[in-house]
Amino acid sequence: MRDPYRVLGVRRDAEQEEIKAAWRTLAKAVHPDQNQDDPFANIRFTEAGRAYDLLRDPDKRSKYDRAHRDAEVRREMELRRMEQMRRQQSARKTQPDPAQNASETAEDMVSRIFGVDARQQGPASGAAATAGATAQPSAGSGTGTGTGAAEKSASAKAQPAASFDESPSAPAPARRTIAAADIISGLMRRIRGTRPAVEKAPDLACDLTVSVEDLLKQAKMTLEVEGESLKVPLAAGTTEGTVIRLRDQGHRINDLKRGDAVVTIRVAPGAFRVDGFDLRTPLPVTIEDAVLGCETTVMGPADEPLPVTVPAWSSSDHVIRIEGQGLVDAQGKRGDLLVEIRLLLWERPDDKMIDLMRSLREGLYL
Repeated sequence: MRDPYRVLGVRRDAEQEEIKAAWRTLAKAVHPDQNQDDPFANIRFTEAGRAYDLLRDPDKRSKYDRAHRDAEVRREMELRRMEQMRRQQSARKTQPDPAQNASETAEDMVSRIFGVDARQQGPASGAAATAGATAQPSAGSGTGTGTGAAEKSASAKAQPAASFDESPSAPAPARRTIAAADIISGLMRRIRGTRPAVEKAPDLACDLTVSVEDLLKQAKMTLEVEGESLKVPLAAGTTEGTVIRLRDQGHRINDLKRGDAVVTIRVAPGAFRVDGFDLRTPLPVTIEDAVLGCETTVMGPADEPLPVTVPAWSSSDHVIRIEGQGLVDAQGKRGDLLVEIRLLLWERPDDKMIDLMRSLREGLYL
């Protein structure tokens, strides 16, 4: 359903009198009797009636306004979240990598414990050990006597140690504290052979407008979003407001798992109005048929005439139920078709009817 405020052409803070006046003007302009050559006149007339039925009821209008505001807030929050994630991704690419020890995570520590880092550092440590082994005999094999040889040997041993431990040009980076729970989780993932979950991009929220015929046929619809075509199946149990989640077909952000596409089904305005799994359709009835009753027909969702019995003295709030002519629910059972009586005045004023109505209103009896 389209925005009822836009359908009637009124502001969101419009008073009831303004809404009523807008509906009367629009109903006269799009009434099927006044537009017999327009095949879409009945659709526009039904849409105007639905918009007015919603806005004239304070409770329905309040619920719609609240749902509209909530949807706008959710959409704005989703956009802000996406923008924040994009900025974070850009900042990560522009920032230089910190020192390995300072940024060591639980996964890195577990890998180092299991010997990954030891294998990488094996050649370097072996070279250092070899150098120490070769330096030791050279220090003790000198032929000099007395204190000078001993001082030279002590000096030769002291210099490498000072250059390795006390070098002012390469201070040791501060190690980041890792929680014990993170280490245990890393160990469990290593044992089970799993990896930490990849952060997921935001979901893509969108609407898909379908017809009642599409729902009855359980068609597979195509939705174009951000240059991609999404295939949306209309399975049994789909109706107005149904949310369908398509896995891994949402937003794409670098270094993040692709989000989902969350599609909300909207039924296009037409000859039928969706009410859960029931369908509602108006039936224009003249005053004499509403007072005396009549036998008539109404077009069903399968585009076939269905017989309808209008009881005597039927008003505009009277509903006639035709079972098994609605939408299909998740259990395969069909809803009903609800025929709503709408009183219809004659195309031209009738003097006798005017006199009768005047006498009834003023208490005069002919």
